[in-house]
Amino acid sequence: MSLLADNVDTAVATLAASEQPNSRIASASAARRRLAQWWVLVPLAIMLSWAFLPALFTGHDPITGIPADKLLAPSTEHLFGTDHLGRDVFSRVVYGTRQTLLTAGLACLIGSIVGSILGLLAGTAGRFADSVAMRLVDVILAVPAFLIALILVTATEPGPLSLGLGVGIASIAAFARLVRTEVLRVRSRDFVQAALMSGGKYFTVLRRHIIPHVIGPVLSLLAVDLGAAILAISGLGFLGFGSPPPTPEWGLLISEGRQYLSVAWWLTTLPGLVIVAAVMLMATLGRTINKAFRF
Repeated sequence: MSLLADNVDTAVATLAASEQPNSRIASASAARRRLAQWWVLVPLAIMLSWAFLPALFTGHDPITGIPADKLLAPSTEHLFGTDHLGRDVFSRVVYGTRQTLLTAGLACLIGSIVGSILGLLAGTAGRFADSVAMRLVDVILAVPAFLIALILVTATEPGPLSLGLGVGIASIAAFARLVRTEVLRVRSRDFVQAALMSGGKYFTVLRRHIIPHVIGPVLSLLAVDLGAAILAISGLGFLGFGSPPPTPEWGLLISEGRQYLSVAWWLTTLPGLVIVAAVMLMATLGRTINKAFRF
């Protein structure tokens, strides 16, 4: 019996020793998968740092240039070259990030809040509320989003506030339809029906059971919509409805550089690549959030 017990103890110790490396390999593999999913946060963090700490990334003045250095090609001293007034283009891109992101953030805030409220009412407040909210959404969808923003900007004084308001109103419909669809899907689940049948109050069921399962798709759409708002605001800034010169703004930079496209390609190409990168990064972040919150 003693020999049998010793053999059992030896086998258990061997099994435990073999499982420890496997567990370490599994944890390392899980860490690599998480890193592969959330790598997009690194370039987004850099871009966010451009908005709030621009002086850490460039020492050039984005407003005042050196006439002797006008239209210099990209180099180690001027990463994105210089413009027709001798201003460092990379510095103007970095300092223009704050203006673009704040305006796009205002647009997403308006669209997500108003659209989510409409979607919640449409999905939970009965047929009449659903009909009214969806007819309002249909009216917004009947007009192209860019045209809505353009009409509101031209009807008011051009600037960041009117830009954010116009683009935000245009994005209400997308959030309203998404939230309504998700609310109707979650309401059909057994745990929500059980909460309602057990006497749960409307706001209690909404807060504890519906909103937590809707927040994931909303955050995913919010990331994608932020990229779309950046693109729309840059387009309106290109048309001259953004901040007036010499304020650095991404769309304005491309508009100023198009006059020198034949002799200074970097004035439009490099700021344009930054806009494209920002939109693609936000779309990737939206897909990652959607996978993380999927149930």
